[in-house]
Amino acid sequence: MGSVVITYKIFPTDTTVSFDDLKKKIEASLPEFATIYGYGEEPIAFGLNALLCAIKIPEDKTGVLEELEKRLEQISEISQVQTLMVRRVSR
Repeated sequence: MGSVVITYKIFPTDTTVSFDDLKKKIEASLPEFATIYGYGEEPIAFGLNALLCAIKIPEDKTGVLEELEKRLEQISEISQVQTLMVRRVSR
């Protein structure tokens, strides 16, 4: 069975937010069936960067996207979460 990888663009509340700390909080907020697939950064403007976060889940789970977004939005250093891509992977 395959998996689904969801890529989120995560906007921090401020330019001073540490992405290392933010990554730890994201990993701690994930449900047990979800894992981090990868991270990246994207410059936005005026020194502000967005964190790109790819999360891998089993493809047989339903209703997970909304749950993941709610969990991410509850982290105080995150101002906005945007879904960039949802794709199926075989591994």
